[in-house]
Amino acid sequence: MGQPSWNEVDGYIVERLVRHDDALAAALEANKAAGLPAIDVSPAQGKLLHLLARMVGARRVLEIGTLGGYSTIWFARAVPPDGVVVTLEALPAHADVARKNIERAGFAAKVDIRVGPALETLPLLAGDGGGAFDMIFIDADKRSNPEYLRWALKLARVGSVIIVDNVVRDGAVLDANSGDDDIQGIRRFFDDLAAEARLGATAIQTVGSKGWDGFAIALVERD
Repeated sequence: MGQPSWNEVDGYIVERLVRHDDALAAALEANKAAGLPAIDVSPAQGKLLHLLARMVGARRVLEIGTLGGYSTIWFARAVPPDGVVVTLEALPAHADVARKNIERAGFAAKVDIRVGPALETLPLLAGDGGGAFDMIFIDADKRSNPEYLRWALKLARVGSVIIVDNVVRDGAVLDANSGDDDIQGIRRFFDDLAAEARLGATAIQTVGSKGWDGFAIALVERD
C-alpha cells in the first residue's frame, strides 16, 4: 500500500464518522449549480463546528461569512429549538442560495441571514439588543480578520468561543513580505490575538480535502 493521500484519509473519516446527509449534500450541489466557489468547510470540519457548538451549549451563534449556508446548517443543528444562528453574507446572490439551502434543510426559523458587508452589518447587529453570542465563527475575507476579531469581542461574553478559519494558507502565513492582503490580514490577526489579554487562544494546522490550512480557536476568559 502506497502513502495514502489527505483526500483518502478525509474520505475514510467522513464515511465512518460523518456519513451521507441529504440536506448537506443538496446544499453543496445547489452551491455548485449556482457557481459559488467550492470553499465551504469540509464535512469533517462541519461536524467539528457542530460538536464544538454543542459542547459549549451554544444558544446563539454568529457566523461571519455564509457562502451557501453549508456550515450554517451544521450550526443550526447544534443549537436548541429556541436557539438562533445569525449569519452575515456580503453578496446577495450567495445569500439567496444559502436561504434556499437552509429552508430546504428545515432551519429557516432558526437562521437569521443579514446581507451586506460584515463591517457594515456588525455595528447594526451590536445595536439590536439580541445579547451576546456563545460561539462566533469567522470565515470571510481574511484581510478583515483583525476587524472581525474586534467585533467578535464586542459581541461575546466571558465563556464565548471564537473560531477563525483558514489561518495557515499552505504556510503562506509565514511570509512577512507577502503582497497578498489576505495573508497580511491573517498576520495582523495573529498579532492581535497574541496581544489580547481577554482571550486564551491557540491555532491548529489541518490537512485534508481542503489542503494544508488551519484554524484559530479562542476562549473569552475575562471582560
